[in-house]
Amino acid sequence: MTRAGIVTVAGFPNAGKSTLLNRLVGEKLAITSSKAQSTRHRILGLRTENDTQMVILDTPGLLEPKDTLHSAMRNAALAAVRDADVLVHVVDATATIPADFATAAGLERAPRAKVLLALNKIDLIDEPKKFALLEHYPEAVLLSAHTGDGMDRLVNAITERLPESPYLYPADELSTQPVKFFCAEFVRETALEQLGDELPHALACEIEEFREGSTPLYIRAVLHVERDSQKRIVIGANGQQIKKLGRVAREKIERFVGQPVYLDLWVKVLPNWRRNRNAVLRLGYGDPNEKT
Repeated sequence: MTRAGIVTVAGFPNAGKSTLLNRLVGEKLAITSSKAQSTRHRILGLRTENDTQMVILDTPGLLEPKDTLHSAMRNAALAAVRDADVLVHVVDATATIPADFATAAGLERAPRAKVLLALNKIDLIDEPKKFALLEHYPEAVLLSAHTGDGMDRLVNAITERLPESPYLYPADELSTQPVKFFCAEFVRETALEQLGDELPHALACEIEEFREGSTPLYIRAVLHVERDSQKRIVIGANGQQIKKLGRVAREKIERFVGQPVYLDLWVKVLPNWRRNRNAVLRLGYGDPNEKT
């Protein structure tokens, strides 16, 4: 007997969803950042172990849309919620715990999936607080995606809730998304790490050319910003900022693909792209007008 199903990881921004996906899969698939809203896509990772396959969907943080990009992100998250067999509601254990997932997500009705409350970041709280959380939320799993504490309990709880089913994907796969998608995400993650608090939200990365079979692997990537002033920040004095950004991003991509990479990095202005439906679609963020 095998079990398989879709496990959607959802919750507020900065709850640690992407770190949890990476921990479950055992590979860095989702970028992580202390800055909110770093996850913009629905990212799929696969964990196949002990006759169980989890098709894990990392989702953008649940938030009220402020622009066209936010609408596309919320739609992506809610589509993953609808598809789920098991819904892991990730909550920052150091913050206020929502009453339930439907309330937190602003839904009119509870999701059809079995909801599992995962109280993350327990490495940041003391023992009395942990006991208090267990007393108030006895069905919850306490864990730290950062340290790995509690992950066995989470895996067991998910497995118990998955339906009996043949595997949905080959057992040796880690994701169904193309390599160039992850390359673009590593470039954007590096920008999140190196640039100021406001600018990264105006950044998007697009892979314009990806020469499979070339040595080194040639990748031409474009960082899109919304204003000329932002472009100057990304490039930096005498081009020093973009050189540093490109070097660190290239090293991340090389570790991921396991071969030398030539990263040809450019910066272009795409005015107000976060509010432009055509630009949001072009950059791969989904349809902001999709019914949620």
